[in-house]
Amino acid sequence: MRRAARAADPGNPLSVAQLELLSCLAENPGAQPSRLARVLNLAPNSVTTLVNGLRTRGLVTGTSGDDRRTVHLNLTATGEDAVRRWQSANAGILGAALADLHPGWQHLLTAALPALRELIDAIDRQATPPGQAG
Repeated sequence: MRRAARAADPGNPLSVAQLELLSCLAENPGAQPSRLARVLNLAPNSVTTLVNGLRTRGLVTGTSGDDRRTVHLNLTATGEDAVRRWQSANAGILGAALADLHPGWQHLLTAALPALRELIDAIDRQATPPGQAG
């Protein structure tokens, strides 16, 4: 999927890791870098590097928390647009691939979506350390 999405938008200067971080931030506005690291299963220093690059490009802003040691990240309008383009490219690729499938497979996949969503949620719960929100 990643290769297909990159091929669909070869002029996009952002890495897949940057795009995934932007997508994660779109789902978790105001998140701290440590939360993004947990959700994306990345080392905190990797998230810091990605965030610094995205801030330089004007895609992410950070506001200091009350104690000034924490930063809450949000997408800029340009960052939101990058997420929309990435998600649209992914949806187009997935839609085209699904359209190529036999109608019986399409029906089975559609019927399985609620169970797959629950499976993803269960995996996320297992990956979340006790005492921390997902």
